[in-house]
Formats: sequence, C-alpha cells, structure tokens
Amino acid sequence: MATARGRPRSFDRDAALERVMEVFWAKGYEGAQLNDLTAAIGIAPPSFYAAFGSKEAAFREAVELYKKTTGSVFLTTLDAGETARDSIRVMLQASIDVAVSAPNAAGCFLITGVFGCHSETDPLAELLIDIRRTNIARIEKRLIQGQEAGDVPADVNVPALARFYSGMMQAISMQARDGMSRAELEANLDPAMAALAPR
Repeated sequence: MATARGRPRSFDRDAALERVMEVFWAKGYEGAQLNDLTAAIGIAPPSFYAAFGSKEAAFREAVELYKKTTGSVFLTTLDAGETARDSIRVMLQASIDVAVSAPNAAGCFLITGVFGCHSETDPLAELLIDIRRTNIARIEKRLIQGQEAGDVPADVNVPALARFYSGMMQAISMQARDGMSRAELEANLDPAMAALAPR
C-alpha cells in the first residue's frame, strides 16, 4: 500500500539517495534521466519529486552524501602517512581504488558528475569546482606540514604541486573511465611521486 504521496510504505529515503548517487556517479548529471533515477529506487516520477524536490536538488544531496562517504577517503588519507610523501601516495592509491570500483568505472564523482555542457548546469559544475578547490587547499596544507617537518623540499612550489596532485586524481578518474586497468593506473604512481623525491 502506498502513502498519500505515492511512495511505498517501506520507502527508505537514505537508501534511495545512495542509489540516486550511484546513478549520477555512473551517468553524470546530464546523462542521468528521470527514468534512470526512478527505476533505480523503484518509484514513480511524482514520488521522486515528492521525495527529492527536483533532479537538481537530488544531485546536490547526492554530492553531499558522496563527500561524507567515499569522497571523505581522499582527505582522511592525507593524515594517514608519517610523511607528506606517504600521505600523497596513499591519497593517489585511494583515488585509484575509488576510480576502478565506481559504478561503470566512472572515476571520481566530484570530477565526472558534471561536465558543464549546458548553461543550466553551470551552478552544479561550480559546486563541484568549489569542492575540488577545497581539496587542493587541503593537499597544499599537507605539503606545507611536510615542509615544516623537513620531509618536503623547502624549495618546492607548494601551490603548484598541490594543483599537480589534484590533477593526477582527475587524470586517474578519467583514465579509469576510459577503461584503463588498475595496474595501468598504478604505474602512474612512481612518476607522480618523483615530484617529491629528495633533492
């Protein structure tokens, strides 16, 4: 029996949001059609709108869920290593792990979620850009900590290096989307870490 809004009594909004996130992650905002979203959670379009308000609102919620779950892995890894070099390598490895295990090997949701193909998606593209900028700042902070601890060369251009490692995560994401294997992606790690090699 359905509720007054047409959703099944057993409707679990948290579980539904997770499935919505997976659809957006696999197909991107533009590629995910309403029927993809409703099919994933087993409800009709009116019930979807009753639950989430709109496709855009659902996407924004999905982004927040990603940030709190899978997306948080990248930043927590920055505190995992004894040195900045260790932390950066673990972060890149985590990026590979996420990229190859993502729905349809879609890479990182924060990178592939919106490509800004249409003006109406510009606010969503900016949302993801802002999150990625915050992540760059967090990488930069870890590199500065490494300089202070003496495990990052003092003459390293930290802002440029932070952007480089953020770019590596984007490259990993897109290469996974293009079908590269885990082994091929992991082959990029040593060249990437050469930028932090002792001088």
